[in-house]
Amino acid sequence: MKTNRIGEWLEVTIPEKWNGYTIERVLKKEWFVPRKLVHEFRSNNEVTLNNETANWKDTKVKANDLLRIRLFKPRQLEVTPVYMDIDVVYEDDHLLVVNKPAGLFTHPNTPEDHHTLVNGVAFYFQMNGIEATPKYVHRLDKDTSGAILFAKHDLAIAMLGKELQNRNIKRTYIAWAHGRLKPKKATIDQPIGKDRHHPVRRRVSPNGQPAITTYEVLEYDKARKASLVTLNLQSGRTHQIRVHLSYLGHPLLGDELYGGEEKNGPSQALHAARLTFVHPFTEKEIRCLAMPPEDSPFFTNEHVEALDT
Repeated sequence: MKTNRIGEWLEVTIPEKWNGYTIERVLKKEWFVPRKLVHEFRSNNEVTLNNETANWKDTKVKANDLLRIRLFKPRQLEVTPVYMDIDVVYEDDHLLVVNKPAGLFTHPNTPEDHHTLVNGVAFYFQMNGIEATPKYVHRLDKDTSGAILFAKHDLAIAMLGKELQNRNIKRTYIAWAHGRLKPKKATIDQPIGKDRHHPVRRRVSPNGQPAITTYEVLEYDKARKASLVTLNLQSGRTHQIRVHLSYLGHPLLGDELYGGEEKNGPSQALHAARLTFVHPFTEKEIRCLAMPPEDSPFFTNEHVEALDT
């Protein structure tokens, strides 16, 4: 789809597939604009068709019409910006993919907590003239490194959240798991719930939420006595990979909470290496590779690059 930013406005060239749709259908059914944002757009006349205000319910768009939406007006920053060396993997007017280091929370857990990735990205926004609060689409555990997707405006977070809910955002992880996993390829389909004996830990539980993880063994390291595996999530439960591998008797290296060996630094052997999704506005496939830190005790760039071969 052809789009163009003009100041605070996004200009969209109506594609052939939307020919005959009303403006309201485009906004509500194709883009899933939230009710609050619909009200704001309508009240402030922030949607135009061919540079004119039109009735959303009655006006039908035609291929090559120009639909303009005021997406980029300044918004108040809602978190404290904190300087960090942000590793940007991908960026455009709508979204940002950041490579999170291990040992850092994705977002604040208390009002006093300012040393998180969200705070670092807020500083990055501020320094680059992006007048908005960064909204994360998904999270990573504190001790897990890798790619995290952020939205730059309210419509982007709504559309990407819908894509995540529909499992259209694909996250591929690499990990070192204790022992030799068998079979080499498998699907772990076990529900996950809270562990009533621990405030943080999760466990496989028949009363838990559905959780599906697929994995493939890439190699076995005799020195580590561990398997290098790639994993994909078909659901997004807290600690899902950690719980599922521990359930199989092969916890992550460095994951003491789930039976792994003692930590070697501020990380466990889990890295969100690849993020693949269809851009909500351009409709092009975006594939992002997040490289491990140079001092990673577990992974190399070659481990990540092999995912795209």
